[in-house]
Amino acid sequence: MDIREKIVILYGSETGTAEDVAERATRQARRRFYHTRVMPLDLYPISNLINETLVVFVCSTTGDGEEPQNMKNFWKFIMRRGLPVNSLDNIQFAVLGLGDSSYQKFNYIAKKLFRRLQQLGGKAVVPLGLADDMHDLGSDAVVDPWLKALWEKLSNLYPLPPDVKILPPDHIPDPYYRITISDEQTDDNSSNPIQNGISQSQTHPFFARVISNDRVTAIDHFQDVRLVKMDIADSGISYDPGDVVHIQPQNSADTVQRFLNMVQVGSNQHIQISSNDPDHPLPHPWLLQSRCTVWQLVQNYLDINSIPRRSFFEILALFSDDEMEKEKLEEFCTADGQEELFSYCNRPRRTILEVLEDFHKTISKVPLTYLMDLIPAIKPRSFSIASSNKALPTELHILMAVVRYRSKLVKPREGLCSNWLANLNLKNGEVRIPIWVTKSNFKFPTQHTPVIMVGPGTGCAPFRCFLQERAKESIKDNVLFFGCRYEAKDFLCKEDWKQFEEKNILRLFTAFSRDQEDKVYVQHKIKENGTLLWELIHSRDAYLFIAGNSKQMPNGVTDALKEVIQQEGHMTAEQASEYVTNLEKVKRFQKETWS
Repeated sequence: MDIREKIVILYGSETGTAEDVAERATRQARRRFYHTRVMPLDLYPISNLINETLVVFVCSTTGDGEEPQNMKNFWKFIMRRGLPVNSLDNIQFAVLGLGDSSYQKFNYIAKKLFRRLQQLGGKAVVPLGLADDMHDLGSDAVVDPWLKALWEKLSNLYPLPPDVKILPPDHIPDPYYRITISDEQTDDNSSNPIQNGISQSQTHPFFARVISNDRVTAIDHFQDVRLVKMDIADSGISYDPGDVVHIQPQNSADTVQRFLNMVQVGSNQHIQISSNDPDHPLPHPWLLQSRCTVWQLVQNYLDINSIPRRSFFEILALFSDDEMEKEKLEEFCTADGQEELFSYCNRPRRTILEVLEDFHKTISKVPLTYLMDLIPAIKPRSFSIASSNKALPTELHILMAVVRYRSKLVKPREGLCSNWLANLNLKNGEVRIPIWVTKSNFKFPTQHTPVIMVGPGTGCAPFRCFLQERAKESIKDNVLFFGCRYEAKDFLCKEDWKQFEEKNILRLFTAFSRDQEDKVYVQHKIKENGTLLWELIHSRDAYLFIAGNSKQMPNGVTDALKEVIQQEGHMTAEQASEYVTNLEKVKRFQKETWS
């Protein structure tokens, strides 16, 4: 029953957090009898926007203030200068940003979108919401009160008829998908058909043969880093330095079996999957066919190794009939329970599989048809390409750190994709993995322009690609600042840098932080070589790139650069900061960072 206004909820999500919040808002809207649609921004027909009345935007910010992949087309359109200033006069909107205040451009996309919608005539229903993942209670510290304010405002604008009451929070909504037991048999390999020969994209990936998967850090070093090489001959894939390859991983056999033991469904049970909502189409057939086995559903699609978000507990609580488990699940869904939920789930990085083992009485009661609502889809992982398409046209390389660390839980935490790739058995025949390539935020100069690169750890990957290309064209004036812990243990791509130096393609400066008593980082080396950098940047219009971990390195490098400019350019601190800002505006200073 839809007796209120239509609400369109659109999200831009890189890792799934914004999508999860958008889905939560959708469930709340439908309990209030709004006619609601929810979808990624790039799937929404943007020409319809001028005809909408209420639009809610939930957007994350990725990289160095960039929009997520699934809103890039929308972003390009909405930022067009030629749009009339009264384009959105009829729209009432709300914007919720999801970000991380440890990044320099905290919630940049949401802030910019909010201003742009106002410029085009839209009227904000509630103030801009800026959620911060670094808050003690996570994003929900802002999301909950923001959603509450939104519904209160809309209930005043569009009141319900006196005889209609909002559905209670324990109302079970219709599932997005229908899963039914099927008697029809399927081929065991049918859910992963290799469709090579088609132009590659997320809807039609290329199944690349894995050539090698070699560890490039010392065996006694704590961090296992792999150089993974893939065969892309006859793929039609082409890319430029800085571009990104996306890889779709799978769950391991042992985690799949643990999950199936809990839900008490046979692994070879055949099922039929159909969409129950036009905004939630079936997964791409190469990933999961509509007729498959339960094993294939769990292995290829359900992200049982991810950290559950709050909506997971909200849905799980709906089906619980065990008094103790239901009480705890419902507590996790309240504002007062967020600190305990954060301590239980986020701090130790507890996975969905582990949570379900704690709530095993409840998961056994969840109908099969709700599994795809309860558990999110496995997201593809993105890697900077570490090889040049011009130098190695039939291969594609990535540098990958295998994610494995300790929390307070007994079992070590493991990254899904990196451990899946690291454990591939290449000795027992051909192994192929689904990949596709997209453009990066990096835009390297094409002419004989000097380039300064700062890439500690695996951040050096895009620069290996760029330098291979420049070496092929014999273009000099390239400077790289590389950092790691120990020269003998994790000096990534050492032989590559050596060859580039021998050809006078590269000037290399290294910082091995643990090889001496006082720690030395790339920012220290930048300050030591300030005269060279200033000459390249100021006199020769050099480009400067930073790639790597987002925690402290990018800000440390930026501060070091400002000190160099201040000292060598004889500027005040304020002038040096403005100089760096101007470099960013003209794309001569670019960053690609990740957490």
